[in-house]
Amino acid sequence: MSFRTIEWRDNKVVMIDQTRLPGEEVYNEYDDFRSVAEAIKGMVIRGAPAIGVAAAMGVALGARDIIADTHESFFRQLDNVCDVLARTRPTAVNLFWAIQRMKRTAEAHKDKDLNSIRQILKAEAISIEQEDLQICRAIGRNGAALIREGATVLTHCNAGGLATAGYGTALGVIRAAHEAGKKIQVFADETRPWLQGARLTAWELLKEGIPVTLIADNMAGFFMKRGEIDCVVVGADRIAANGDTANKIGTYSVAVLARENRVPFYVAAPVSTLDLSLKNGDEIPIEERHAHEVTHLQGYPVAPEGIKVRNPAFDVTPAKYIAGIITEKGVVRGDFEKGLRALVGQ
Repeated sequence: MSFRTIEWRDNKVVMIDQTRLPGEEVYNEYDDFRSVAEAIKGMVIRGAPAIGVAAAMGVALGARDIIADTHESFFRQLDNVCDVLARTRPTAVNLFWAIQRMKRTAEAHKDKDLNSIRQILKAEAISIEQEDLQICRAIGRNGAALIREGATVLTHCNAGGLATAGYGTALGVIRAAHEAGKKIQVFADETRPWLQGARLTAWELLKEGIPVTLIADNMAGFFMKRGEIDCVVVGADRIAANGDTANKIGTYSVAVLARENRVPFYVAAPVSTLDLSLKNGDEIPIEERHAHEVTHLQGYPVAPEGIKVRNPAFDVTPAKYIAGIITEKGVVRGDFEKGLRALVGQ
């Protein structure tokens, strides 16, 4: 990869500022957990796996800066750090998975001195980042087999290196197919209102030399009906036990169009995105964001002042529209509840 999404460097968290792409490739440094939380809220970093890595590193920064004379005081303040980070964005389950993993790690070493616990948490956060890279490569390998030679793949939003520690889930599948020598092409939906497809996915694929065509969100059905799209691959922010999948707003519409046009629709996500405590997608919390994101584009108004706005950031695609869920442990088809539980040994 020719860029780094997030890394721990010189005791700071360094992130590429995704709000400034594709115009500027700028890296921001963060040296306290509250600024990391603001970066997550403000979409400087986004994408479920990347948010998880950022949260873990935020916990490590918070632990480093805690002033405490006793373990009781340290763990009480650590809980506050975790609570602040957990309140940033409600839908992506990787955020909560990473925070809980950091809390369990601290608890498992509570018999050690506080400086040792701080170092252990830093090492754990870096491990989560490194593991994500390996997990995404495995997702890519498993998914590449589903992409035929010469295929045109539609993807929605950005589930690439920018949404992970650096390789991608949906784009990991596309990258792996490309690396395997398959002559594939990609259609990238622009993905209103944040234009992650236009600003981020198109930027990533161009840097990788993978042929990509940008289309507006409402063009997907046109190209499917003409037979110009062979499959759809998207990422996920949370997957319920029955396979219902929350992803960027607009994904559900693409899935319905894919079913109507007999185009296979795949979800690519790490096992950490599974939330088997939820029976179905109706139980997934959906974040609603500020109206300004819809009424303005790059700071310029595109709607009349005072207009009423709804701005859900995600929608839920029912499992019946999904041909397969691609994970680092394999591809699940058909009975998702049975298959997903088998992946995690339940």
